[in-house]
Amino acid sequence: MSDKRFFPLFIDLSDKNIVVVGGGTIATRRVKSLLAFTRNITVIAPVISNELQVFSMAGHIRLTPRQVKRSDLTNAFMVLAATNDWKLNDAIYNICKEEGIFVNVVNDRDECDFYFPGICIQDSMVVGVTASGEDHKRAKLLRIAIQKMMEQLPSTMEED
Repeated sequence: MSDKRFFPLFIDLSDKNIVVVGGGTIATRRVKSLLAFTRNITVIAPVISNELQVFSMAGHIRLTPRQVKRSDLTNAFMVLAATNDWKLNDAIYNICKEEGIFVNVVNDRDECDFYFPGICIQDSMVVGVTASGEDHKRAKLLRIAIQKMMEQLPSTMEED
């Protein structure tokens, strides 16, 4: 168990540049989560999932179907390195650290400024769940339980 804990921070991403490097399963999952909070997402990868292509055709994300360049990260607020190439993910991490960009490397919890939480949403209520990179199965079970509880709440609560 790690002694490192991450502070839960809720932040407005609507006007922030988000760059996702990678176009596979994990990148697609991350983009789907982010779409509830922003449409300012650029996905860069030589191969891009069908689902990400659909999001692009609907105008929800921008696709750059090629290898990432250092200049692609220049104006990013947040970068997710979600490639199958560990060396590339590590290079992305190093660039982000040099440039002061928040970064999440999906295959290395030690190369993350933030963890991607399990997210529960109902109306304006947002709950994020993380196991600090340790026990993803347990975090998923908790997220499911919280989502079920949220679904049982009325959509708005009257004040006493």
